[in-house]
Amino acid sequence: MTFVRIDGIPHHVRVDGTGPVCLLSTGLGMAWFDWDPVVPLLAPYRTVVRFDRPGLGLSAPAPARAWPTLTGEARRIARVLDAAGVRTPATVVGHSLAGFHCEAFARLYPRRTAGLVLVDSSVEEAPRPSRAPALRNTATRACGTLLTGAGLPRALGPLLRRTAVRAVRRNGGDSTPYDSTPYDPAPYDLVRRAYSTSRFLRAALAENATYRDQAAELEELREQPLPDVPVTVLAAAAHPGGKASRHWLDRQERLAERLGATFRVSAPAGHLVMLDRPQDVAAAILDEPVRPSPAGQEEERTHRR
Repeated sequence: MTFVRIDGIPHHVRVDGTGPVCLLSTGLGMAWFDWDPVVPLLAPYRTVVRFDRPGLGLSAPAPARAWPTLTGEARRIARVLDAAGVRTPATVVGHSLAGFHCEAFARLYPRRTAGLVLVDSSVEEAPRPSRAPALRNTATRACGTLLTGAGLPRALGPLLRRTAVRAVRRNGGDSTPYDSTPYDPAPYDLVRRAYSTSRFLRAALAENATYRDQAAELEELREQPLPDVPVTVLAAAAHPGGKASRHWLDRQERLAERLGATFRVSAPAGHLVMLDRPQDVAAAILDEPVRPSPAGQEEERTHRR
């Protein structure tokens, strides 16, 4: 494990494997170990970079008055790659909320992007930012203080994690080394370290509170083109013929069309595709052609509101 300071905050970063670089970013409230089933499938062919956002996993919390923003998260990905010594373009892979972050990175740092893979990414067709962000932030901070004071993270954090994972998983029936537990393959000691803390609770509440703002920020950012790199949208279908799955797949397919992406379906799989069908996630990454590094240095586009 490695800890590096980014904007003064110690971030937990893991690097495995060898070859062209891919960066894996987890969804809301998740940790680096949620990619564990995928990493062994990638490491023989790719250098795999994982990290925890502030307050999540093993990373230190952000300052009390710092709130997540889309451009801030895209910049964080760039700084994580810097800290990992990555100087060539990387394929960025985002799950759920991190799909917003990775798409933003591709648009803001085109010269650093070799490919984009969205794994059951969040989708918002007509997002609107919060009307009263200051009031929302105050209420969210008060909620975190109240729940922490009541001892919720230590008493129930790991249990709530296990319950949430169980609720959104649909095992694909494939036999892998990670199927030793029926729902959450993460070692309990890591779950306890990551989820029994007030920093996790506050970080998850902050990400949830700013979700609409990040979606709206991405909609504005889409005025800037994606770089000419492979893009893949991998959608989960727990019950491919079910009405709920069909509606979700339609939304994911429209996202793929909008991005000019290859559209893939992982089935049967719940929202945590990396746990249900890690082979599908690995294939989506490995099947993207490796692009040569473009000439020139990093180019960062400035997004103006």
